[in-house]
Amino acid sequence: MMHESHTFFKRMVDDLVVISQHDPELADGIKWLDGQAQKKGISFYDMVFEVLYRHDINSKAKEWLKSIN
Repeated sequence: MMHESHTFFKRMVDDLVVISQHDPELADGIKWLDGQAQKKGISFYDMVFEVLYRHDINSKAKEWLKSIN
């Protein structure tokens, strides 16, 4: 199951890279992510996962704060 999830994620990221050939803003974002990955010494896929994970955590935290107010 984990291998399937990993493969799906890599395919999704690869599809975004292909789509970025027709979207300059997406291409710039991908180049930035690649640069950040190189600075951190991690793979591009790991960097994308880190950014998406952080975004998900921040979104859930905001929802939680709204629910307690």
